[in-house]
Amino acid sequence: MTPKDRAARGKAARSEVPRAIHGEWAPAADRRDPIEILEEQAKTRVPDLVPIRYGRMLVSPFTFYRGAAAVMAADLARTPRSGITTQLCGDAHLSNFGLFASAERQLVFDINDFDETLPGPWEWDVKRLVASLAIAGRNNGFTDAERTDVAVQSVGEYRTAMWEFAGMGNLDVWYSKMPVQEGLPQVRAAMDRKTWKTAQQAVDKARTRDNLQAFSKLTHEVDGKRRIISDPPLVVPVEELVPEASAQQITEAVHELVRRYRRTLLGDRRRLLEDFRFEHIARKVVGVGSVGTRAWIILFTGRDGGDPLFLQAKEAQASVMEPYVGKSKYANAGQRVVEGQRLMQASSDIFLGWDRSQGIDGVERDFYIRQLRDWKGSLPPEGMSPTAMAFYGRVCARTLARAHARSGDRIAIASYLGKNDAFDRAIATFSERYADQNELDHAALKKAVKAKRIVAKTGV
Repeated sequence: MTPKDRAARGKAARSEVPRAIHGEWAPAADRRDPIEILEEQAKTRVPDLVPIRYGRMLVSPFTFYRGAAAVMAADLARTPRSGITTQLCGDAHLSNFGLFASAERQLVFDINDFDETLPGPWEWDVKRLVASLAIAGRNNGFTDAERTDVAVQSVGEYRTAMWEFAGMGNLDVWYSKMPVQEGLPQVRAAMDRKTWKTAQQAVDKARTRDNLQAFSKLTHEVDGKRRIISDPPLVVPVEELVPEASAQQITEAVHELVRRYRRTLLGDRRRLLEDFRFEHIARKVVGVGSVGTRAWIILFTGRDGGDPLFLQAKEAQASVMEPYVGKSKYANAGQRVVEGQRLMQASSDIFLGWDRSQGIDGVERDFYIRQLRDWKGSLPPEGMSPTAMAFYGRVCARTLARAHARSGDRIAIASYLGKNDAFDRAIATFSERYADQNELDHAALKKAVKAKRIVAKTGV
């Protein structure tokens, strides 16, 4: 299709599904019980970790939202679709954007969680992002007008960025990224002194969060060997998790997983990994929505005991989007995550790969593997002012637009969005309506805990 044909496609979609209709949201009469959806997810998770997930989701409507990607996926499936698809993050809330190191050792800002990635309607990611801003804004005590302004600015940035990408060549879009150092003057100009100081601290802290920092914080020496420190239930070395024979079996299975996963790396990175020696493993609890899925941290050492590498092997299950947009074309869910991440991120972790491993229960599970920490950081939304959140929302929205432009028809999407703010206003309306729904769902979780329908473990 020519650029003219692609633009016509976007305009035709706008005629069939008007932009204003995206502002609509009301729960269907047969809407599924959100707690039932969470309970269904829990069936495939580690039973003793599920209460931690519920406990983290209980903290606030925002933490509930972070863990409720499956709930929102079911809701989004009933909303209007433009008919234009792209690779979705699938869980594009504002805390799933952040800082990390590129392969060229630059600090970049990008999406950093792809557990739910799958091709689907591009507007679903936009709605998930902007609703998260509305919910975080409520959590911070913003007024209705302040939250609307944050939402409209953020969607406007997505629309403007998509038009810019629509006018760029394919290679220019592909090479586009957001280096943090180059963007700091803009950040400083847009933020008050207090917020700028917080942002600068986040950048400085991210540069220290690497393998050496993880090594010093998470390990100690035992009988002349480096071992991961026990901090149950969040970090549990394998030998404390199960009896000795089973611990050896798990260790061998994870070691074999690493051996096989090397085939999914580029040759030079495979060679680099082969220069490290496997040392120790532990189970680690991560995130909010991911709690209960199996995640191992794996310690390696290089030229000597002061040359560490930490990898994380994280279980990948079917995307929460699959019931509504179709199954992934990849048989391995770990590959689904990795391929989606490589497609959407400007620069992915050099050790990002996937494979499958059989547990001691005889069940085969898919995993994706990456570095545990590599200049990783974020700006916590809890401390943001309306001005800071509006700026952060715009940065996230531009990042999301670039990710969608790499994998979808950027010209058709830009044409659908148009030059005015009709779509911006519609999504701002949707975000407030869905924030109302999210509060009701959070209240339902509290009620389920009180009624002892589910067990929650707080403060972990």
